Amino acid sequence: MFSQLPMFYRIGKSAYKANLETSLYIDNYFGHPHQNYKTIHVAGTNGKGSVSHMLAAILQTAGYKTGLFTSPHLKDFRERIRVNGQIIPEEEVTDFIFQHKQVFDQVKPSFFEMTSALAFYYFAKVHVDVAIIEVGMGGRLDSTNIITPLLSVITNIGFDHTEFLGDTLGKIAAEKAGIIKNSIPVVIGEYHSDTWPVFQQFSERLNTPVLLAEKVYKVGYSSFTSDQKQVFNIHEGDQLVYENLKIDLLGFYQQKNICTVLTAIDQLRRIGFSVQNVALYHALNNVTGITGLQGRWWPIGYNPLIICDTGHNYDGIYWVTQQMRTIPYKQLHIVIGFVKDKDVTSMLQLLPDNAKYYFTNAKIPRALDAHELRGKALEYGLLGDSYPSVRKALDAAKANAAKDDFIFVGGSTFVVAEVL
Repeated sequence: MFSQLPMFYRIGKSAYKANLETSLYIDNYFGHPHQNYKTIHVAGTNGKGSVSHMLAAILQTAGYKTGLFTSPHLKDFRERIRVNGQIIPEEEVTDFIFQHKQVFDQVKPSFFEMTSALAFYYFAKVHVDVAIIEVGMGGRLDSTNIITPLLSVITNIGFDHTEFLGDTLGKIAAEKAGIIKNSIPVVIGEYHSDTWPVFQQFSERLNTPVLLAEKVYKVGYSSFTSDQKQVFNIHEGDQLVYENLKIDLLGFYQQKNICTVLTAIDQLRRIGFSVQNVALYHALNNVTGITGLQGRWWPIGYNPLIICDTGHNYDGIYWVTQQMRTIPYKQLHIVIGFVKDKDVTSMLQLLPDNAKYYFTNAKIPRALDAHELRGKALEYGLLGDSYPSVRKALDAAKANAAKDDFIFVGGSTFVVAEVL
């Protein structure tokens, strides 16, 4: 799969297909397996992975056999396909390839098209009750957009993959809104004046109920506990409805995601899902243990504190830098790498100029060369050296850091993947 199939996350644009023809062909070949279980479709520029994992954790804890399809993976390809938190067995992957190799040789799917087909097939084989399906990119033309879900979720809209999705928030919103189906409820996470009219237009045209999560719930209070949890008081209007709601995801941006998740759960309850609050509280307190989510404001070392985060676009880096400011440290060290097709300039402008930088690149063809990144960073007063590998960059940061310093690692999912 890795050597023969074009993979967008490694090589970029040449792996992208702007149609669903191959996905529909393969789906027909397998007999539309996703029709054998309920699905929830999750799109968005940022937060769709966290939202998908939180929803999966809640439904699993509530007693539903739950599939979870996400991308990309960090350490093992099989992380993309989970049932009740357990990754797909290796033999299921290899058998799938060997048994159906003839049709794959014929239609030549991309890596993501085949992976989506595998997820749909496997979830049907093991008889899941419900599957959370995360969009890979965009929505309208994404390989996952052959399902008819019970609920659609769009977390937010930001600038990412603009060469495919459009150069305005309105255009990007229209692509994401492509997952909205006729009469199927949709939850929108965040309001923006450029995107909300787009969702309203889709809602009216498709007779689709649309809910704006940030208008339903508000985080009235948030803090961090001594046992590495984030705790919220959640209000619905003037009423406190979720008191001391703990989650084990520590990023500031989860304040937005939690409102999206709770609104989605409300909708699922309305259509027949039984989710008690005791299950919801337990699940959100243990998301990483239940579903295996990693890489979101993720501590990987102490003395010095080392945090990694997979934020890889303007909005993601914005929230990372906001949270950096709350960390006490003597000196900040940043191990950073990006991919070529991101708007690197806008992200560099967000990064603090009081840090020591360790510019690097992941081991993928799509990575921006560390020397080139260093040159761009110098234009914004970001000083440091370049390193030929993520490991060498992190080792250098560790060697230079005192116990009361802070090391941050990020800029790209693939940089974080190599660290983990």
